Amino acid sequence: MKKTRIGLLLSILLIFAVFSLSFGVVYISPTETFHHVWDIITQNDTVNINKDIIQYLRLPHILLSFFIGAGLALTGTVMQAVVKNPLADPYLLGISSGAGLGAVLSIVFGITGLLGIYGIGIFAFLGAIFTSITILLITSIIGKHGTLSLILVGFAVNSICAGLISFIIMLVSDPRQTQTIQFWLMGNISIDNFYTIGILSLLIIFGTLFFFKQSRILDLMLMGDELSITMGRNLSTYRKWYILIVSFLVGSIVYMTGIIGFVGLLIPHAVRQFTGSGHKKLIPFAALTGGIFLVWADVIGRSAIPGLELPIGVSTAVFGAPLFVWMLLNGNYGGKR
Repeated sequence: MKKTRIGLLLSILLIFAVFSLSFGVVYISPTETFHHVWDIITQNDTVNINKDIIQYLRLPHILLSFFIGAGLALTGTVMQAVVKNPLADPYLLGISSGAGLGAVLSIVFGITGLLGIYGIGIFAFLGAIFTSITILLITSIIGKHGTLSLILVGFAVNSICAGLISFIIMLVSDPRQTQTIQFWLMGNISIDNFYTIGILSLLIIFGTLFFFKQSRILDLMLMGDELSITMGRNLSTYRKWYILIVSFLVGSIVYMTGIIGFVGLLIPHAVRQFTGSGHKKLIPFAALTGGIFLVWADVIGRSAIPGLELPIGVSTAVFGAPLFVWMLLNGNYGGKR
């Protein structure tokens, strides 16, 4: 049954990927799209404007969107287990706000003028890592390692970073800097470098495999620390390492695309309706579904309004929030046990 579901999801992924390549300012039929994709795979050097559109514009977008969505869904799934909170996502503990604060500081101090757009990414990545380490240090100082302490400390750090971002934006007088900050905070998928996309894809794949191997520990986290201690597992250590790894993955994602919310909250809930809460099934299905979701959020954002490309963070919220509300209204909350 499990192999059948995975095969079905992979088939849907392939079909959706082909269809998504068809849509944009220039519509290309699915049949022609498949033909051009085959030419790209077989390195058939045919000259065709539609093939160039697919190869150099849409394919990088889709690949990056897929791995970003997979990474966000993966980290959301892990965070919901780590803090035992169904409303958790990769940004619950202030990781996104820390990354955003790092990006904003780099823009304000002109680091982008020295390092280009990747200067923002580097500072965003460092902000995410610094925030997670700060949360773990504060939690260790107060001497409480439970999920409630992590949530409360994370909420406090998140509020501080969000407040500092708002304060800095208020002080910025240059409209160009303000526009750059807003563009970054809303998320964007604009990288067309296959080498960079390949590095990110390897990070997401390795992260998925790692947490898949840790499925049993993640299942124990859902049961509670007390029961796990009786089974000879100290979850506090695992929890710290998981938060650092999640921060590394989220920092890498923010480095590439800015801040994209909602995927890590929505996708694990949706996938649990089919797989249950066991992480051995949940993790691979969530990663695949998250990838598909963000691919189509990107396609819709680029195609919904002619002549206007919505930031990916906006399209995920606009199209994902109604789906999440629908799940709540139908009682699909938390998944099967």
